[in-house]
Amino acid sequence: MIEPKFILVLVILASGFFRGLESKCPKTCDLALGSYYLSTFDSVGIDLNLNYITSLFQMTPEEVLPYNPTITNKNFIMTGDRVNVNFSCDCIDNSFLGHTFQYTVQAGDKYESIAKDIYANLTNTYSLTKFNSYPTNNISSGATVNVTVNCSCGNSSVSDQYGLFETYPLQSGENASSVASMYNISAELVAEYNPGVNFSSVGAILYVPTHGPNGSYRALSSKRNSSGGAIAGIVIGAIIILLSIVLVSYCLVDKRKKAKKASLLPLMSGQSSVPLGYLSMDSSADNAPSLVAGVTVDKSVEFSYEELSKATNDFSMANKIGQGGYGAVYYAELRGEKAAIKKMETQSAQEFLAELKVLTHVHHLNLVRLIGYCIEGALFLIYEYIENGNLSERLRSSGRWSPLPWANRVQIALDSARGLEYIHEHTVPVYIHRDIKSANILIDKNDRAKVADFGLAKLTEVGNMSLPTRVVGTFGYMPPEYARYGDVSPKVDVYAFGVVLYELISAKEAIIKPSTDSSSDSKGLVDLFDDALRKEDRKESLKKIIDPRLGDDYRVDSIMKMALLAKACTQDEPNKRPSMRSVVVALMTLSSASELWDINHLFDNNPGLANLMSGQ
Repeated sequence: MIEPKFILVLVILASGFFRGLESKCPKTCDLALGSYYLSTFDSVGIDLNLNYITSLFQMTPEEVLPYNPTITNKNFIMTGDRVNVNFSCDCIDNSFLGHTFQYTVQAGDKYESIAKDIYANLTNTYSLTKFNSYPTNNISSGATVNVTVNCSCGNSSVSDQYGLFETYPLQSGENASSVASMYNISAELVAEYNPGVNFSSVGAILYVPTHGPNGSYRALSSKRNSSGGAIAGIVIGAIIILLSIVLVSYCLVDKRKKAKKASLLPLMSGQSSVPLGYLSMDSSADNAPSLVAGVTVDKSVEFSYEELSKATNDFSMANKIGQGGYGAVYYAELRGEKAAIKKMETQSAQEFLAELKVLTHVHHLNLVRLIGYCIEGALFLIYEYIENGNLSERLRSSGRWSPLPWANRVQIALDSARGLEYIHEHTVPVYIHRDIKSANILIDKNDRAKVADFGLAKLTEVGNMSLPTRVVGTFGYMPPEYARYGDVSPKVDVYAFGVVLYELISAKEAIIKPSTDSSSDSKGLVDLFDDALRKEDRKESLKKIIDPRLGDDYRVDSIMKMALLAKACTQDEPNKRPSMRSVVVALMTLSSASELWDINHLFDNNPGLANLMSGQ
């Protein structure tokens, strides 16, 4: 007889599947605009007229003129002017919004010149490389290149008043305030629609709400993307059949699964963990456990709601120790062990199941340990209790804890890197965390670190490391290829880890908000360090952003090395970032007494990084 709770989990999983199916690509719209900036094209013999510009977008001047009331002479456009081009905002690769145009290559064209000179930064070299198979610097004249321009259809969580958006590449000297004044809207609104954007970066893409030809703003449409609904309708019958098969299969294999579980009990009974071993990710495998240093095997236990309620005083505020994006966290003592209980609502089933799957199969000294779970009334995950909070709290707390010494910060970085290296390289299939940040790194009573919160973890088959997906995570930690296209690879975690390294140095947040009396825009921590490391006397520039609570408890050379490692991790192009294995080796040398730094051996596949980190 199948227990109702298993049916509940399957139903929750199915509902989560439908939500994921609909949300992989945001809502599309029939109209978006692109702001085409006229630079000095005449220096290369290009006639600056509307016919040429519209031909790049497979349009005619007559089609774009309604969106350009200031253009009076379509045969001549002044350098420095902008032309609005209109197009439909479509779903690309079922993962992001954009429109793809075709460009016929001319002699001497390269991806960089096509992106910057021909399409005026409305696209970029990464996008051109992603959607075309031609060699970067050897494109045959006459070849057709796919040019993808990103777009937006609005965001109801910000405002329902705006449904027409312009894709706007920033020029030198522009920022959120200057762009906002051009469109007669507030800088705060621009910032809300463009979280995590570096407003001082030339070529950065902004999505700016604008008005249509009638002079009024276009309200956000309530219609959903019909393709997502159609797909869901087609799939729903298959899901019902799938659930039926799963239920029947459960009955047929139940006895065999119990027997297989019984064969593991001698290994796990009578102890909470078995050092130096981990169970295969494949529950059907009969191979002996592999041995990996620092790895343990834990038995996840099912708890009853009654037991959890009693241990938390009916989930009282006195027991509440945290609040995250997917639920509240409560302190409890369960069966003689201190525990942290995450209570999640049923609509967070995807995250619950993702974390349950990861942490019941993947075990490491530097990953938070899952004790058990409960699916009565709500969804509960029970973890080991980590005494000293998370890294974000430790770095920025004013009084609860003493400042973290530099040596402890290096050790925390190394611990976290080891946890990530394990899920990237020692599990089959590998996992990608997708939400690495200081708040998801927990610190124990000995100031050692464990990576936590695997609710967004992406299971990735080896050899298929770049899968478009729904973008989730935290702004300020997302690399360009993930924030823009949803591309997932281990290098997403590497980038985010680089931001954490910058946090360890500065104790600043990933996005630095201006003071209330300042007119400046928000700035990313990556940009702050990039600016400092570009200065002629970069050591002095670095000193200005080191956490003042460190006092004199550090060596500038040691901090410089970590900053350079962070810079390597946060390169714009994912293939230029090191692997977590290389990061672990670098941090091991940094934490050693001799601080050997043979960078040439860390990045043999990318000599440019060695030059970068050695300061050349």
